[in-house]
Amino acid sequence: MSYSKYLTGKILTELQKYIVGKQEVIEMLLTALFSEGHVLLEGPPGTAKTLMAKTFAQAIGAKFARIQMTPDTLPADILGTMVYSMRDSAFQLKKGPIFSNIILVDELNRAPPKTQAAFIEVMQELQVTIEGNTFPVEKPFMIIATQMPYGSPGTYPLTEVQTDRFAFKIRVSNPTPEEEKQILEKINFIETGQVGQVATKTEVLSMVERARNIYVSDAVKKYIVDLVSSLRNNHSLSEGPSVRASIWLLKASRSHALVKGREYVIPDDVKAVAPHVLRHRLLLKKEPLEEVDEDQLIAEALASTPVPKR
Repeated sequence: MSYSKYLTGKILTELQKYIVGKQEVIEMLLTALFSEGHVLLEGPPGTAKTLMAKTFAQAIGAKFARIQMTPDTLPADILGTMVYSMRDSAFQLKKGPIFSNIILVDELNRAPPKTQAAFIEVMQELQVTIEGNTFPVEKPFMIIATQMPYGSPGTYPLTEVQTDRFAFKIRVSNPTPEEEKQILEKINFIETGQVGQVATKTEVLSMVERARNIYVSDAVKKYIVDLVSSLRNNHSLSEGPSVRASIWLLKASRSHALVKGREYVIPDDVKAVAPHVLRHRLLLKKEPLEEVDEDQLIAEALASTPVPKR
């Protein structure tokens, strides 16, 4: 067994003690972590989104922070502020919760645009600028954000720039009846158990470096380009995915291959990550010719794009 599959297996096993079902979601969180991407979680309340983020951080020994967004949340509540120290006769940074490893941003779209914009720099450049001073954040660094349904009262829609900062948009569904029964049977353990640390931040960073060196053939790269191009030409979209979509398909496919214990990418890796990487990058026409959604268009593109042979 490869080192990557061994480490991934340990993390998955520990998380599944507390998270019933949701294996694909957990695997995609690992894929995002190893590709240094951020995640937008979408799903109804009570589907373990907060629990997943918290246990995920505990399993890898990462510092965890939760930020509850409200209409009166200010950028300084997230980033921190400069405070004058009488002892040192100088201004010092009082760090905000953004200076953590895994940050859960709950109901991101409840914050006004000015506060949402506070995340743009750190998500792209891994640094925070406060009053002209720049401070790097510690790696690994990943933001896991949730949002309220589009159009809910008291919400501010995310801009395309903000949405595009997220590498993945993962949909979390309600459990099946059997999974719900399992949750009830182990609820005491879920609420009182202590998540074990089964990996270190150093090991995670080594996996990030390994993911960069996963082999991707020219045929698979062409497959990614063909897939994105077919979506750009779809008549149901007013705007198709940008080049950043192709880049994240490549990065995510490499990390997915690593999670599966391979040192090379196959088309199945691209197919596995495509819905999560692409669904938030498609802008549907206001009056489409037929009723469609993003996942349906992605499925059609995957079905119509020729798959390279080994």
